[in-house]
Amino acid sequence: MPDPALARSLLPLASRLADAAREAILPIFRSAEASNPTNKDANGFDPVTEADRASERVMREIISAERPNDAIEGEEYGSTAGTSGLTWYLDPIDGTRAFVAGLPSWCVLIGLVQEGRPILGVIDQPWMDERYIGVGNEAWMEARGQRTTLRTRDCQQLTHAVLSTTDPFILTPPERGAFEHIRATARLTRYGLDAYAYARLAAGTIDMVAESGLKAHDVAALFPVIEGAGGVVTDWRGNPAQLGGQIVAASNRKILDEALISLRRSAL
Repeated sequence: MPDPALARSLLPLASRLADAAREAILPIFRSAEASNPTNKDANGFDPVTEADRASERVMREIISAERPNDAIEGEEYGSTAGTSGLTWYLDPIDGTRAFVAGLPSWCVLIGLVQEGRPILGVIDQPWMDERYIGVGNEAWMEARGQRTTLRTRDCQQLTHAVLSTTDPFILTPPERGAFEHIRATARLTRYGLDAYAYARLAAGTIDMVAESGLKAHDVAALFPVIEGAGGVVTDWRGNPAQLGGQIVAASNRKILDEALISLRRSAL
């Protein structure tokens, strides 16, 4: 069984990882170096910057020194095996396209998983000095020296909801059709926020986020923050969410069930 006490005991380490990532990234953000990324995709555009690499390297170095038996899964440097039963999932910059464009919607994602279950999550936005933390049944934001409890909004109808997805054009045609149906129902839809949309869902300003094609390092940090704030995360069939794939997060079960009527039509 996942151990909440263990997760809490490792929160200071997770905060140190986020601090170190900030130090690596902020000098590069909005610099000439940031606007000239390397392309990882020969068939498209998947940018990576030195900030991505430096951020992940410094976090890996700290984990390896402090917790040498823990496994690590990172976007830029892959897998490091462990024996402790704990895995750190690192996305050194979620939203590299936004980072390259000088937009402050990118985040550092740090998730800790035990027995397949995320038990601690950090969503950090260094430029705005906002850190969203979830552990146990709690979630809070640390920003500009203040700590604020996170609670999702009590939105009871999809017609009143604020919806988000990063980019509808990366969805498959069936997925896009399902998303378009909930977009047409929702009160307001915003795009291009990457993981920051999930942070704002936990903070009560967005009510639903639906995305597909996600990997484990994209989502492991999100679950503890959203669930600790009172939200719910499932796959597009309404089943327990996996570490990746099709993910829908909502402020409460009622509007999630409304959206699932459409999303199930294109669920994998």
